[in-house]
Amino acid sequence: MKDYTLKIAGYNIRFEASEESPELIPSERFLRNIIQTPDYDILIRVHHGTLKLSEEADRVFIAPYIIEVKGMKIKQRDHFWSVYKHHSDLYIFTNFPDSSHGKKALLKFSLTLREWDLWLEGTGEITDPFEYPVDSLVLYYLTVIHSDIMIHASGVNYAGNGYLFSGASGKGKTTLAELWEDSGAKVIHDDRLILRNINGTYRMFNTPVYRDDEPRESPLNKIFIIEHGTENKIIPVKGATAVTLVMANCIQQNWDPEVIAPLLGSVSTMCSMIPTVKLFFRPERRIIDYILEYE
Repeated sequence: MKDYTLKIAGYNIRFEASEESPELIPSERFLRNIIQTPDYDILIRVHHGTLKLSEEADRVFIAPYIIEVKGMKIKQRDHFWSVYKHHSDLYIFTNFPDSSHGKKALLKFSLTLREWDLWLEGTGEITDPFEYPVDSLVLYYLTVIHSDIMIHASGVNYAGNGYLFSGASGKGKTTLAELWEDSGAKVIHDDRLILRNINGTYRMFNTPVYRDDEPRESPLNKIFIIEHGTENKIIPVKGATAVTLVMANCIQQNWDPEVIAPLLGSVSTMCSMIPTVKLFFRPERRIIDYILEYE
């Protein structure tokens, strides 16, 4: 196909192939997100080949490729993707770790414009323009544009209430999601969520990561910052403490103060409206009853 639109976390993301571009095909994890609409929050024009950056473009950020093995982070290569800036335009150059054809991409975009351009090289006759890490990077900058929040967290909906459990890798996000699911809750996602304030109400959305992901969302009623503990214990936190704990788990690129400042403001507003607590827990079924009794 030459064009299609995905709806992810409430954002309409449209792809259009240029004449020289290969056919576009979304991966299986995005098939449930395809919608039919002429409206878009962002339009990404897909081109074949590459774009030569201006010599005046400054590289402002570089990300190494790091994988996690048994809780340990191991750097695989020095360069995964990098951000360049030239006047008001931003450029992201990235490799694709799962590609066997040396696939590369260059995304040209702006935080003030709704039409972006994506150059792909090393592709065949058909290509997924939203392959990792392009998908994560585009979604992140959409949250920046809309003053929304992308966070490492699992989220569940139980009896109409939305609970978010946030923490670093290994703190128990997936474990809690599984325990809630076994108790009849709907899991929104077990790793990465987008939080949006829509008409004064906070909602959490999943982002497609797994092959069987489907669009899911829920109201957000409480935030839990999680730690493993010897006993189940909840400690309410407020103000700067709550904001600091939540910010520590937000996905952010800290090279630009103009991006970090709005995120801090968004998190501050959210923490003033949504109760935030620290949760120390034992990974067993009783934690569900403990949380519900605390409510």
